[in-house]
Amino acid sequence: MRDNTVIADQTAHPTTLNFARRFNVAVPFVDRHVEEGRGGKVGIRHDGGDVTYAMLADRVARCGNALLRLGLAQGARLLMVVKDCPEFFYLFWGAIKAGILPVPLNTLLRASDYKFIIEDSGCGAVVYSPEFADEVEAAVAAAAYRPIHVMRVEGDGSSLRALLGEAPDTLSAAPASAVDDCFWLYSSGSTGRPKGAVHRHRDMVVTSQFSGVETLGVCSGDVCFSAARLFFAYGLGNAMTFPLWVGATSVLLADRPTPRSTFATIERFRPSLYFGVPTLYASQLLALETSKPDLSSLRLCVSGGEPLPAHILRKWQALTGTVILDGIGSTEALHNFISNRADDLRPGTSGRVVPGYEARIIGENGEPVRQGESGQLVIRGDSTAKYYWNNPERTRRTMVDGWLLTGDTFLRDDDGYYVYRGRNDDMLKVGGIWCSPIEIEARLGEHPEVLEAAVVGRADANGLVKPEAWVVLKQECTDLAGMQRELVLHCKAKLAAYKYPRWFHFVPELPKTATGKIQRFRLRAVAGNAVRDREVQAARG
Repeated sequence: MRDNTVIADQTAHPTTLNFARRFNVAVPFVDRHVEEGRGGKVGIRHDGGDVTYAMLADRVARCGNALLRLGLAQGARLLMVVKDCPEFFYLFWGAIKAGILPVPLNTLLRASDYKFIIEDSGCGAVVYSPEFADEVEAAVAAAAYRPIHVMRVEGDGSSLRALLGEAPDTLSAAPASAVDDCFWLYSSGSTGRPKGAVHRHRDMVVTSQFSGVETLGVCSGDVCFSAARLFFAYGLGNAMTFPLWVGATSVLLADRPTPRSTFATIERFRPSLYFGVPTLYASQLLALETSKPDLSSLRLCVSGGEPLPAHILRKWQALTGTVILDGIGSTEALHNFISNRADDLRPGTSGRVVPGYEARIIGENGEPVRQGESGQLVIRGDSTAKYYWNNPERTRRTMVDGWLLTGDTFLRDDDGYYVYRGRNDDMLKVGGIWCSPIEIEARLGEHPEVLEAAVVGRADANGLVKPEAWVVLKQECTDLAGMQRELVLHCKAKLAAYKYPRWFHFVPELPKTATGKIQRFRLRAVAGNAVRDREVQAARG
């Protein structure tokens, strides 16, 4: 095989991909398109203009050279706190081509999270969009370990954009193999601390081919628009690797995705594929009651991040004439490993197993459960992370003999569709982003009027999970509505915006075990009852 090539073995079950011995994934995703005559085709569209595949290859090479000129060695980590813009592409692929490991980070995190990741990763550089300067710069200043380089994407003469103009436009791909470390993605942990999932060079090829091409039918004629951000594993595939793998076009929205901004983007750039999350689809449906945007360019919509309620799918199809394909994936697996398909859709389920993957549902004894019974979902496929950085114990418990323990409870119905039944732990998924109740509880506990707090997940009117807080105050309060508003602001001041509790219960005590551990399962049961005598609903913020 020629260097940097991949061939599908259709005779294998499940389907496998065979990689050249020398394989740097930046070549087939970026350089290949120029070599194959697509240099003049638009690869990226955004408010700032269009980027052709030739321009992308040029700037990826320049970026790789700029990073090497800074003194970053091969294998060094590059933290990226970057909005959805072309520079995200340049940094990500330029680093990989140069043998540097890009680490895209959630741009909604706070300084304390960035501080931990800076120290945990031992990164050589941090590059960030100016919009996130306050949190990133505070994190760098507070970190016990300081990266060699900290720079903004745009700004003065030391910014990334300035360095690109000075760097050479050719770069040979660093030697690598399909199973070498390529990039990291940080995923939230059950203690609230992020954990770095280390991915290989082959992983993006696997998801792009199996989840993108073979499941969603992504092709070179598509225009892909993802409301889910590039820093998500889900968004990374939707908006970058899927279109680049087939030579399609990606549409980027730098601003916060709202019904108004996403509809305007669809009307302007006319995407054929739209990728969202259930919370946003619910908001868009509300907006569609009073507005009629032109969505006629869409041939298919996709949902991920959290389960899509069946009623949202049905209402969306009734109003737009387009279906939404729901699926389940993870940071560790990089994209969806179970999914509905345009010709195989069952509302209220995550669909069937994606080609190239295997799935099992196991009981507490580790053995497969009977058909129709609930158990833990475990999956296997060639896109799963190698290990968690600096976390051998978590690696040992989550990645077992080639199988990835997802932490999700599922059942498989008689027709082979997978149905989500919740988490195996107390983690919540809010707006498609993992959220630790412990982190929210700790923030509530910092308020001078709070004695202790517990947080669980509760479905809102659309069936989407949001945080619900149970709070014990230090002294009696006569204005619980005012206290609730104060606690919402208190949470928003230090936590990522999506993590604040939407409902509050003020109670005299919390249910606990004999050893003092909060019994969240009892709170979830109480929350499901119709009687909420002392509940104060949080105002939407």
